[in-house]
Amino acid sequence: MYAEILKNLRLKNNLLQKDMAKILGISEITYTHYESECFIMPMKYLISICNYFHVYMDYLFGFGKEHEKIYNNITLDKVLIGKKLKEWRKENKITQMELAKILKTNQSSIAMYERGSNLVSTFYLYAICKTYKVSADYLLGRIDKNTLK
Repeated sequence: MYAEILKNLRLKNNLLQKDMAKILGISEITYTHYESECFIMPMKYLISICNYFHVYMDYLFGFGKEHEKIYNNITLDKVLIGKKLKEWRKENKITQMELAKILKTNQSSIAMYERGSNLVSTFYLYAICKTYKVSADYLLGRIDKNTLK
């Protein structure tokens, strides 16, 4: 999903894994597990990385090139992210049940994401973006237009 891109971004900026761990406020071993994708990195850390390096989430997910830096940060706003997810789903005439089935989860999880009760997981955000060709940055409220179409 993002391991190779994350490693290349770190190396390009002459940073060690321990530097990245410090930036994120986590242990070096935890960061190592995230970078090798032994564990899926939570959204809050991916968002921090995007903001730190001024890159698109779509770039980290491998959906776009790093051709330009972006300086407006992603904010960790569960309500905004939920609203964007719901707007996108309705615009594309996808029911919560259909989306849940594609993601192999239940409708109540989708509803909690859309209400802003829970932050959408990295795994589900990636799956939505890859399956439906929608920009992660758009769903996160960072950009106003779906750039993956």
